[in-house]
Amino acid sequence: MSTSQPEASRPSDDRATPDSLLHSAPGVVAPEDLVLAAGRDITPANLEWARRKLDTEGPLAVEKLLP
Repeated sequence: MSTSQPEASRPSDDRATPDSLLHSAPGVVAPEDLVLAAGRDITPANLEWARRKLDTEGPLAVEKLLP
C-alpha cells in the first residue's frame, strides 16, 4: 500500500503560508508564557523580566519571540 499523497493534495512549495497562520493571535499572555517563548527557565528574575515586558509591550510581546 502506498503512503504517497496525490498531487492535488500535496502542499505546494511555491506558495507562502498566509500571514494569519503565522501568528499566535494571543489574547491573554501570562508571564510564564513569555518566559517559555523566550527559551528561558521559569525563575523569579525571568518572571519579573516578563512582567515588565508585558507591561510595556502588551500581549503582542510574545509575537516578537516566536519564529
